[in-house]
Amino acid sequence: MHRSLGGSTSPRPLPPAVRLAPLVLAALLAAAVPGCRGNEGDGTVRYRIALVPKGATHEHWQSVHAGARKAVAELAGRGVEVELFWNGPLREDDREQQIQVVEGFITRGVDGLGLAPLDSRALVRPVEEAMRAGIAVLIFDSALDTPDIVSYVATDNYRGGTLAAARLGDVMKGKGRVLMLRYQEGSAATEEREAGFLDRMREGYPDITVISSNQYAGATRDTARRASENLLNRHAHEIEGIFTPNESSTHGMLLALQDIRRAGRVAFVGFDTSAVFVEAMGRGELQGFVVQNPVNMGYLSVMTLVDHLQGREVPKKIDTGVELVTQDNLDEPHIRKLLTRSVE
Repeated sequence: MHRSLGGSTSPRPLPPAVRLAPLVLAALLAAAVPGCRGNEGDGTVRYRIALVPKGATHEHWQSVHAGARKAVAELAGRGVEVELFWNGPLREDDREQQIQVVEGFITRGVDGLGLAPLDSRALVRPVEEAMRAGIAVLIFDSALDTPDIVSYVATDNYRGGTLAAARLGDVMKGKGRVLMLRYQEGSAATEEREAGFLDRMREGYPDITVISSNQYAGATRDTARRASENLLNRHAHEIEGIFTPNESSTHGMLLALQDIRRAGRVAFVGFDTSAVFVEAMGRGELQGFVVQNPVNMGYLSVMTLVDHLQGREVPKKIDTGVELVTQDNLDEPHIRKLLTRSVE
């Protein structure tokens, strides 16, 4: 539209080539967008979905990936082709790298993004950028402080913490002193476990005193071992119980207890699983550990994103399950399946 100096306006017809240019540009952009949600004549619907875990080393994330691949295989049998991308930071305290991974997937224009945020606040900005770019975003494993997501697929972490407290309290016969080694600040999943543990101890075991609950293990087994050594140097001979809220903190504490020959002499309940924990429980060095269902978490994350992309209504929150493992239920079929991380 042309505006005269006097403030009045009068329409001026555009040349045919100019009128057609926006239509041509729109057609070119549509052709360039990856992850076409239609089909190419063979009846197959195609999507590009990226999953971003917290890290790459823990067995938990490998099992989430296995569950996601299971979903992809099952969807292929239904005529839905999913190109799955899997990438995350090497360390579970590298927030900047996780942000960069998310931004990379935004640039690539995936259809759906599943994220296990390292920090419940630091990852809000890139997630909101993804949603503004038209990418469907699902959060898994650990919560994020934003409401506008497709769904939240996770363990009931608070309940997992209460299960650990009940087990430790019963083993200690309701009396004594315990310490809890936290994981790291900003991790919503482990913060919920820690809150569940402390609340259940406070409400259900008034004769048990939590003498330390403000120390952090850090992101790796090695940092957890060092933090555990520092705690045990101060409290080893005055405690009867210990709780740790994830795989690396549990492993680090176990090593520290073994180093000072206190493993098996202090009641110890952990979280997450590995073959090391099963062996330690058999030796009496662990009195139990709480397990998630990471295979189910990966499977449901992909399935829920695809359902949403296909226009189906999906739940805003999906509980993937949590169980307490002890020597008594170790051989029960459903527990064995969790421990072996079966995808069947």
